Amino acid sequence: MTVAVAINGHDINISTKLKEYIEKKVGRLDHYLPEINEARVDLSAQRTARDADDRQVVQITVRSRGTLLRSEERTSDLFSAVDLALEKMQRQIERYKTKRRRGRGDGADLGKASLEAEAELEEPATETEPMPKIVRRKNFVITPMTEVEAIEQMTLLQHDNFFIFYNADTAKVNVLYVRKDGTLGLIEPEVG
Repeated sequence: MTVAVAINGHDINISTKLKEYIEKKVGRLDHYLPEINEARVDLSAQRTARDADDRQVVQITVRSRGTLLRSEERTSDLFSAVDLALEKMQRQIERYKTKRRRGRGDGADLGKASLEAEAELEEPATETEPMPKIVRRKNFVITPMTEVEAIEQMTLLQHDNFFIFYNADTAKVNVLYVRKDGTLGLIEPEVG
């Protein structure tokens, strides 16, 4: 069975050949992860990119059991960008499957699983990518503000990547972040 693929173009014409290529390649992702519910491919052309090799952008988003996996690649050719984004997605799927296998999927009770996890943490890491550790925790008071006020605060504090705030309009915690193209994005978390 192949995955249903939604293809969206932003300021770009999608040829039939490209559409069939994407559906064929992305549709096979279920070979790597059978639980994929949906796959979405966003194509865009960044005419303002500094480097001509970064103008064609392909972003692949996959949903599996409530988990989102995303990869993005930029090249001068959409076909090669699709291939590179798929390679990156396959690596993410492998990482996701490895983490899930180490989880409590074996039906072990919480006490036994936590003891095993502690023992695993004490052993030296043998994997190529060791699990990152939290080395600092930070607490801070957040005051209700609007999105415009959050943008101003982010600028005043010289936060270059992100800013967390309590949105007075929605009564939720939001994350304001700087996107690769220099524009701002807003994350509005929901409990799922």
